Amino acid sequence: MSSIDSVSNSGFKAAGCETLWQPDNLSWYALQIRSKLGSLASATLCGKGYEAYLPLYRCGRRWSDRVKQLDLPLFPGYLFCRFDVCDRLPILTTPGVISVLGAGKTPIPVDEEEIEAVRAILRSGLAARPWPFLQVGSKVYIERGPLTGLEGIITNTDKVYRLIVSVNLLQRSVAVEIDREWARPISTGMGPRAMAQAG
Repeated sequence: MSSIDSVSNSGFKAAGCETLWQPDNLSWYALQIRSKLGSLASATLCGKGYEAYLPLYRCGRRWSDRVKQLDLPLFPGYLFCRFDVCDRLPILTTPGVISVLGAGKTPIPVDEEEIEAVRAILRSGLAARPWPFLQVGSKVYIERGPLTGLEGIITNTDKVYRLIVSVNLLQRSVAVEIDREWARPISTGMGPRAMAQAG
């Protein structure tokens, strides 16, 4: 009897790939979720021992007699989770989770740098909000301020400069207002990350 057969007979399911149990070796994946169940799905995944990330931003909503501050999902209908792609059944059976994003039935990991960029924006304390997906524009590297080290695309509308950071797999972006002195233009493919990878 092979080791795969013995694993299968013991009640565990093998998917034909080697499992890496160290959390550092696990990739982030985007999960499509039922919009109203994001917090429940995130809490349940954390309760199962997974690292889940549901980015939220603060937004003021006007009611008839007041303005109420709400925490809303930055990417409605999605959350991020770090897990072993060969053992995704516990993820898919989580209340509120619809699917793992990918190509066909093959899950595609989200770039770790994109997750870290979103986290840095939300940690900065600057006002962030969802933005239409943007692929074309002036690429910049942030040299100063609370977003130092980030790369993104800069837009200038109504004399307000915004740094746009995208999660390509979701085809969604997030915008944050910045001071134009924080940013330095970079050539396509020649940002600090690109230069470090080339070296």
